[in-house]
Amino acid sequence: MTTSYDCTAAEQRAAGLEHAQRAIREHKCVVFPTDTVYGIAADAFSPVAVTLLLASKGRSRKMPPPVLIPRLNALDGLATDVPAEARRLAEAFWPGGLTLILHAQPSLDWDLGETRGTVALRIPADDVAQDLLTITGPLAVSSANRTGQPAAQTAAEAEAQLAESVEVYLEDGHRPLEGSEALPSTIIDATATPLRVVRQGAISLERLREVVPGLLDVDGNTAPEADTEVPDRDTAGSGEPAGTA
Repeated sequence: MTTSYDCTAAEQRAAGLEHAQRAIREHKCVVFPTDTVYGIAADAFSPVAVTLLLASKGRSRKMPPPVLIPRLNALDGLATDVPAEARRLAEAFWPGGLTLILHAQPSLDWDLGETRGTVALRIPADDVAQDLLTITGPLAVSSANRTGQPAAQTAAEAEAQLAESVEVYLEDGHRPLEGSEALPSTIIDATATPLRVVRQGAISLERLREVVPGLLDVDGNTAPEADTEVPDRDTAGSGEPAGTA
């Protein structure tokens, strides 16, 4: 049975987080706010739960969800061969609207879809999201909408699309603030060097290049002032997880 909680009220927020934790443990889906838009989440280590998440969105395994984590020290537990430049970006922009595509730890027992050995990681800058991730651990998360439809900016909008495929809806008002443009996270492919933006979003290229000057844009170009030769890249091992929250 689907239940919605008003997280602007302390008692409902506590009850909603407890119910959401239980739902995740039972391999069900929940909807909650992030700093970009609302997300639909499932246990990242449960193939059954991830399959339900993809089915709820009407998405195939060819579009695997990214994983939201509660803190920076979870990075090395889920990813391997993390470039120093990617680590600097994480330290500068997490929590926040930055998703990093990295090589997944090969020892992990999970199945997010056809990831080709990669995982997309992010820490959201949202109190409700942080509280949920702290009690559940890493979650597979995608924007809370049916594929091809607008991303939900409230839990009510998400419920109108996802209905009873979700066990718990955590409502906490508009994300982002009402009247603001709903920008997805900026996605960077950090599986090869130089690092490259594969989707522009909440964090501008200019801000990113303040930390990593040699970062390539979505067209594979360096900053105008850079004259370093850019090597050819093999991008077969990475891809944009579309519809990320």
